[in-house]
Amino acid sequence: MTQAAGRAAWFVYLLRCADGTLYTGITTDIPRRLDEHNGEGGLGARYTRSRRPVTLVYSEPADSRAAASRREAAIKRLDRARKLALCQSQL
Repeated sequence: MTQAAGRAAWFVYLLRCADGTLYTGITTDIPRRLDEHNGEGGLGARYTRSRRPVTLVYSEPADSRAAASRREAAIKRLDRARKLALCQSQL
């Protein structure tokens, strides 16, 4: 996927699973990936398969896959309270 009209090609996202846990990932297409996590058009991540339905609670653009992966790793290191605060900051 290429960047078009100033849109980032990669995104970092957080999902809230049905059991209340949070899942962090990266993608180039958030709606498609959300559908996959919910069992439509693919299996989604192993973690979310048994925790459906999932809902998108946060996303942010990244300039490249490498940048998205670095940000994903940084978010995964946050404790739950900080992840929830990050989600609230986008409202």
